[in-house]
Amino acid sequence: MIIAVTLFSLVLSTVEINAQAIEFNHKTGKYLEVDGANIYYEEIANAEKPVLVLLHGGFGNIEDFNLILQMFTEDYHIVGIDSRGHGKSTLGTNNLTYKRLQLDIEAVLDHLKLKDINIIGFSDGGVIAYRLAMENKISIRKIVTIGATWSLSDAKLIDQFMEGETPERSKETWLRTCFDFYQKYNPIPDFDKFAKCVFKMWTDITEDGYPQENVQNINVPTLIIRGNDDYIFPIESAVELTMKIKNSVLLNIPFAPHDAHRKYLQIFEIITKEFLL
Repeated sequence: MIIAVTLFSLVLSTVEINAQAIEFNHKTGKYLEVDGANIYYEEIANAEKPVLVLLHGGFGNIEDFNLILQMFTEDYHIVGIDSRGHGKSTLGTNNLTYKRLQLDIEAVLDHLKLKDINIIGFSDGGVIAYRLAMENKISIRKIVTIGATWSLSDAKLIDQFMEGETPERSKETWLRTCFDFYQKYNPIPDFDKFAKCVFKMWTDITEDGYPQENVQNINVPTLIIRGNDDYIFPIESAVELTMKIKNSVLLNIPFAPHDAHRKYLQIFEIITKEFLL
């Protein structure tokens, strides 16, 4: 199923975030040692409520979700996890691959003994969500992905986007904010090494990278969200993905970029909450 949203189909309003609202803060979390790296996570406890796991995008961290967090704090027990090398999680010595990140998330969820989880994954976090669902090693109820690529054709677009890019250049331009946060919070900062690992992961065409045709093994309800202006996740790829995943639905948000959920918060909130019921 494909949902096409127009600006006239919903009455948009400004979403105000309470100054005293509960947020991820990189102060109250814990670490779990996983295969040579310390993986940082925070929980917003809500006993007896369904579990919602939030997985951020490349070069990001769990605080990226603070803009939407208040939509879910009353109804879910929330877990935010900094991916290996990101935020306050250390990089370790293993290669950074989507499979490696998948295994890290599985380890944290197993450690916390969480079952029947819901996942919202943005970009790289969505790729991890696909891999978690297709492997079926943990109990997943539903997944929501935003701007999450899956195929080798998508990887080629990312390769074109990254052509000529270097860590030194990027941290002075589009990764400026990410670089500043990383330098402040990461316990073992080495941004050049970290950036090279992420760039390599984005263009990985091995079975440890994008899920590719294995998305057909996903059996949980899946909401696929993309912004209509998302260059690295074209509409053709999104439609093909929707056809491959049983019980999936595509939400294409007009005039929205890669981080489509941030463009029109009310559209995201209404559709995502309805889907997760």
